[in-house]
Amino acid sequence: MDAPAPNHAKAAAERPGVVNASAYCKGVKVADIDIDEAGDWAKRPDHVVWIGLYEPGVDLLERVRRQFSLHPLAVEDAANAHQFPKLEEFDDSLFIVARTAQMEDGRVAFGETHLFVGAGYVVTVRHGSSQSYAQVRSRCEARAQRLSEGEDFIVYALLDFIVDNYSPVLDCINDQVEDIEDHVLAITMGQEEIEQLYTLRRDLLRLRNAVVPLGDVCRRLERTDIVFIDPVMRPHFRDVRDHLRRAQERIDTLRETLAFAFEASLMNAQMLQTNISRRLAAWAAILAVPTAIAGIYGMNFEHMPELKWEYGYYAVLWVTFTICAVLYWRFRKAGWL
Repeated sequence: MDAPAPNHAKAAAERPGVVNASAYCKGVKVADIDIDEAGDWAKRPDHVVWIGLYEPGVDLLERVRRQFSLHPLAVEDAANAHQFPKLEEFDDSLFIVARTAQMEDGRVAFGETHLFVGAGYVVTVRHGSSQSYAQVRSRCEARAQRLSEGEDFIVYALLDFIVDNYSPVLDCINDQVEDIEDHVLAITMGQEEIEQLYTLRRDLLRLRNAVVPLGDVCRRLERTDIVFIDPVMRPHFRDVRDHLRRAQERIDTLRETLAFAFEASLMNAQMLQTNISRRLAAWAAILAVPTAIAGIYGMNFEHMPELKWEYGYYAVLWVTFTICAVLYWRFRKAGWL
């Protein structure tokens, strides 16, 4: 079975090449097979070959291509990651690309899974960070009756597993978003918080770019005229599409929440800046009074009657203090101080 790869570090340590190659007859595993025998096994009646590859080399993909007569363009795409989710139909096969996602050290790590589907075979090619499909294989082998339905059921099981793994990622992002919401009004966002918000929005956008096209893939798989897909399986792919739609709704909600949080932080910062400006303006107005009076009496004109008055000094101090006190009271009442 596929070696587990719960995180990117372990996936990177997994030896590239053939992870699993098995043949099934009427849903029951009959043999672990060699790649060079896969084509013969797939041609046997009621047999399905399921091959799992992890970051295979060009030579290995060429061996697989010769066994199942895969289209060269599809093999070229499988050799090069960074493909968008899609479904391509060829004369005797399907080529499906799905994006995988999982949390690694608090960040979303993305990978890809490429599926070759034809009469009697399913080949999966994993790239980058992704969960192993060992548990998918075990689950299918435990339900021999369902596995006997053939390659379309395997495709459904794989896509359903990929889509289900979006939920833990969204749950983790949701926790981070809620934490941001709890503190957005309490503190002004600094550089670190803004970077975290930007990173979350970018990850959500990348996740949305993985979810939306995959929904189109499932919609096409619902068609009865598509090769190798039994009409009985249509409700299953519709169920996967429903899960994708709910994931898309969660993604859109989280992105809107982050946008509101950022706007609220900006408004909070602007309000704080406005309050500081008001306080500075109020104190500047109060200090302008003694400054102006001191400036007037500091002009040293010879004929200034108040200078000869016995109580002139005390009167100026009293007037200055009174005006400053009145201004302070008015600003305080207006909420500027």
